[in-house]
Amino acid sequence: MVSHGWFFLRRYGLGACLADDMGLGKTLQTIALLLYIKSEQHTIQPALVVCPTSVVGNWRRELQRFAPDLKSYTHQGIERTSGEAFISQLKGVDVVFTSYPLLARDRETLESIEWSTVILDEAQNIKNSTTKQAQAARALKSDCRIALTGTPVENRLTELWSIFQFLNPGYLGSEQNFRRQFANPIEKLDDTEAAKRLRHLTTPFILRRLKTDPTVISDLPEKMEMKLYTTLTTEQGTLYEAVVKDVMERIENADAEGDAMSRRGLVLSLLMQLKQICNHPAQYLKDGSSLDGRSGKLSRLTEMLEEIYATDDRALIFTQFAEMGELLRDHLLTKFYDEPLWLYGGTKVSEREEMIRRFQAERGPKVFILSLKAGGVGLNLTRANHVFHFDRWWNPAVENQATDRAFRIGQTRNVQVHKFVCAGTLEEKIDEMIESKKALAERIVGADESWLTELNTANLRDLVRLREVGD
Repeated sequence: MVSHGWFFLRRYGLGACLADDMGLGKTLQTIALLLYIKSEQHTIQPALVVCPTSVVGNWRRELQRFAPDLKSYTHQGIERTSGEAFISQLKGVDVVFTSYPLLARDRETLESIEWSTVILDEAQNIKNSTTKQAQAARALKSDCRIALTGTPVENRLTELWSIFQFLNPGYLGSEQNFRRQFANPIEKLDDTEAAKRLRHLTTPFILRRLKTDPTVISDLPEKMEMKLYTTLTTEQGTLYEAVVKDVMERIENADAEGDAMSRRGLVLSLLMQLKQICNHPAQYLKDGSSLDGRSGKLSRLTEMLEEIYATDDRALIFTQFAEMGELLRDHLLTKFYDEPLWLYGGTKVSEREEMIRRFQAERGPKVFILSLKAGGVGLNLTRANHVFHFDRWWNPAVENQATDRAFRIGQTRNVQVHKFVCAGTLEEKIDEMIESKKALAERIVGADESWLTELNTANLRDLVRLREVGD
């Protein structure tokens, strides 16, 4: 692994930026480094990983999967500790996870620790050097600092300065000098000499590999599938538990009355409502309210699409709900000032053909949103090299058919398939059930969720109850 050897910079107290393309394993490479630090240096100080709130659960799972010997602690939630209580929690801990909002909010607690390594995932979160979280990141004490980002520069070169000021303070001079020597000449005057000097200064500390690199492609499978575990926001969790309480009481009443037909309808209604809440409260409430900051799934999708918009990648997003597709379309238009294509059951045949033509064109739209039923079969969309399943259809064959809109003859790039799962909810539980019986999944699950109506009430309650993440 090239980056593993490249991380030798930490031996000299130097920070490094791993800027590999999305899907090339930045998380796994970092976990390998954490294992190396523990095995070779026998450090007693924990490492700190700071990441977006939406991926804290994903980091925990990946660490448990690939490095179960590393003990982790998550600094998150209203029950989190501070001061001496926090320090006592770290005894025997190898890795601490926290989020960017808490990095700023709990700055005093986090900067009181001497960390072995500080790792910023999605380091573009500190691209504005004046924000509280960027200032808090720079104040952390550590032997080594690492930034992970697929987009070290999104809009302005000063974003790179901010990341380097975290990695190696003072290396690129003051922000004012950086603007004068590099940012202004390069951005305003297209100064190639200034760009060359900046590249010479930064190259030793940045490793960036693209999926288009032949040496990388040769090591990749043709199709990579990955689960993206997200957590519910407080609003989502409150709605989820309220719906479970209300509908389960009505199901128990139907049981007592022996009304099998009503019970079946209630179960299907419960599943539908919980899936809507897992997607976004606005889909469930249908109140036209704002979308930002209310859904773990949408936050994570937006973060990943930022990288796609910054590169030559294209993406398909599948949802089984027409109303969610419309919400996604409006949100992405507002966020990226680029209207994605949106195909659903009501799209005319002539419009479908025009959408496909536009997406397949050299300079076509970056994102194509499709309803799973309308866009899951019969389309050739090989321009896409990312497929997002925003919500899950619990029949693997249906999902695979949708994925194959991109992964088919004519596809020249590796395809990454991202399947969202809301941790602690029925989404995670059903996903586990399907994975454990994959050979029988299609026969058991069939084409829809009707098999879930056959569960007895005790099993149904266990299926839908909201669990603490990590249970």
